[in-house]
Amino acid sequence: MKLAYWLYAGPAHIGTLRVASSFENVHAIMHAPLGDDYFNVMRSMLERERDFTPVTASIVDRHVLTRGSQEKVVDNIIQKEKEERPDLIILTPTCTSSILQEDLQNFVDRASITSDSDVIPADVNHYRVNELQAADRTLEQVVRYYLGKARRQGKLDRSITDIPSANIIGISTLGFHNQHDCRELKRLLQDLGIEINQVIPEGGFVEDLQNLPKAWFNFVPYREIGLMTAIYLEKEFGMPYISTTPMGVIDTAEFIRQIQGRVNKWTPAFSNKTVDYEHYIDQQTRFVSQAAWFSRSIDCQNFVGKKAVVFGDATHAASMTKILAREMGIRVCCTGTYCKHDAEWFNEQVWGLCDEVLITDDHIEVGDMIARVEPSAIFGTQMERHIGKRLDIPCGVISPPVHIQNFPLGYRPFLGYEGTNQIADLVYNSYTLGMEDHLLDIFGGHDTKEVITKSLSAETDLIWNSESQLELSKIPGFVRGKIKRKTEKFARQSGITKITVEVMYAAKEALST
Repeated sequence: MKLAYWLYAGPAHIGTLRVASSFENVHAIMHAPLGDDYFNVMRSMLERERDFTPVTASIVDRHVLTRGSQEKVVDNIIQKEKEERPDLIILTPTCTSSILQEDLQNFVDRASITSDSDVIPADVNHYRVNELQAADRTLEQVVRYYLGKARRQGKLDRSITDIPSANIIGISTLGFHNQHDCRELKRLLQDLGIEINQVIPEGGFVEDLQNLPKAWFNFVPYREIGLMTAIYLEKEFGMPYISTTPMGVIDTAEFIRQIQGRVNKWTPAFSNKTVDYEHYIDQQTRFVSQAAWFSRSIDCQNFVGKKAVVFGDATHAASMTKILAREMGIRVCCTGTYCKHDAEWFNEQVWGLCDEVLITDDHIEVGDMIARVEPSAIFGTQMERHIGKRLDIPCGVISPPVHIQNFPLGYRPFLGYEGTNQIADLVYNSYTLGMEDHLLDIFGGHDTKEVITKSLSAETDLIWNSESQLELSKIPGFVRGKIKRKTEKFARQSGITKITVEVMYAAKEALST
């Protein structure tokens, strides 16, 4: 648990609620004080769904603190069971209510005596894990619970489907472009002759989880949610899994070749035919994805000499770094992730593809790094977009956390071959190319010539006087930000705290020698 006014990954209970509300007919009860019960508002605003199961808050107030929570929590569970008739009720505390150190398992045991629904407490340490880790653990806990229940009841069927099939694990509500990615993955797997056995947790039913072992293999598109479940299924049922994210032309081809290997391993048991997806890869790369052609076009030559910074969750940041460095020839001067628990994997993935790696969940440290390396573009989260605006550096959003504009109504996947087109457009449109801003200065446009003179760290703020701000506003917009940053860099190196016109010219002279 960390006290901060902004976090890349939310508190643990948000991860548990994301998984619970992704399933159909599963109800979550949150044992929390007022102020922690914002999940319903957040989901309804961002996902903009017409129908979803809201989370119930069992409020911790002064009366609860006096008498204890057991009676109120148990009553809420029984009431929701009678009203909603859910298949499963998940009880979760928040970081705040966890301070009370109450025995939630005892609450669940009492409620289960009279409830027809299954009731379980979220098995998550709310002090030690964040939203993503909690979501990963909660999904694994639910899958383990229902497979164990089916085994005890003698309903667990270990036979696999007659035709190749797969489970897609980790698609959830409030995920970054998850719904669009899921559609693209279903289309891709259908093209390959792979049947979708189940997609969990989004849209899944817990009573159907007993059929998970029927699939030939599991696929985890995002490491953050679903990897623990895939590892459990491999250990318990011998189910292989694929965790290569099909983002970009190269990794999408690698993903398909891994599927080919999995299918050909099982095919001899059902027929004498093997599959060869190389022709499909070739056709999709040449005629569906425009990214490979675009990377060789004259437009992409504008990226020569351009620098980029990448930051986000482990999955998207690593994949975006590979795309920029291997497929588009853009120099990644720094890449990083806030998933500190996955730092080892992340470093392995980006090794040799960037100048430096930053593993941190401190957005101020990320902002100072961006100001220091002065990239031409940023590819990051909502926070990096804010940082880019302050530094006059364009930013393309490629990872959560994000705001409502990154929950588009139109079809915008980041995975698969259609995803390669979306990413190529995002990269191209993120850079300021040619005389775009200069023409806006001449003919009028969104550039108001407002000069941003604040730096990101409070300890390194520099003061620009009115004359220097006026002089800076006369510089064409497409180079203004670069000159401003170089002037501030010169001032810091020279121990100057107030920037005047004379300092600007001194910086220009020093940097031109």
